[in-house]
Amino acid sequence: MARGLGFVMKKMGKKEGDRAALDGRSRHLLLLSFPCRLVMCVGRCSRIVGPCLLVLGVLSVVASVLLLFPGGAWRYLVEGHISRRAKIMPGTWGGGVMVLLAATHITAVGWRCACCSDCGTRRNAFLSVVLSTLALLGSAICFFFSGLGLTDGPLCLYNTTEPSNHLIWHYPFVDTPGSRGLVDSYLFYPSTWGTCLEPAGIVAWHVTFFSLLLLFSAAEMVLAFLQIINGCAGCLCGFCEGKEAGLSRAPGV
Repeated sequence: MARGLGFVMKKMGKKEGDRAALDGRSRHLLLLSFPCRLVMCVGRCSRIVGPCLLVLGVLSVVASVLLLFPGGAWRYLVEGHISRRAKIMPGTWGGGVMVLLAATHITAVGWRCACCSDCGTRRNAFLSVVLSTLALLGSAICFFFSGLGLTDGPLCLYNTTEPSNHLIWHYPFVDTPGSRGLVDSYLFYPSTWGTCLEPAGIVAWHVTFFSLLLLFSAAEMVLAFLQIINGCAGCLCGFCEGKEAGLSRAPGV
């Protein structure tokens, strides 16, 4: 009787020990998975950020190119009657090429494209941080020059009043004394846009596409900054998808 009771007690103690070891292992795996569950998964975030940056980069290039053709006419570009900010084309190289380079890599990392043979490594996460930093710089430059373009106004043919009454190609809203402050800017007084005689509708064209470049570049800066944080998280804990899949097969998690 005593021998049987001892055997039962020994078996129960072994089960309790196994259960405690299993609980300890489960808690250990849960602690290991905590960083990946705390931060946004690199792959999942990249699948959103990458395509969004691709679209914004293409739109920035289109808007920047259209600024070279006021009213859809090409002769003003041939004659050189294009504003100096539009000639810089900040949406092509700043908000365009620099952003598209980062967007292509981020999208490849997020979707495990065939052209990216070792997607999912910390090296690719670090590379996405570098490219996203360049994209952030390019979009910031595009934002800066787009703001200057809006402030200066378009280059157009207008009728001067001083010192002699004649038509010239210049920036009528830059030299206006009332345009010194933002509140008195021509942007808030559409009635003054008729000052420009040629190209037709140049002020609306100029304001529309430079405003779009401002919006596109601002969105690119936000997404590039998020990807920098996301890529840094990927450098620290890698891609969470594989880890979460492995942890989900572990008992007790």
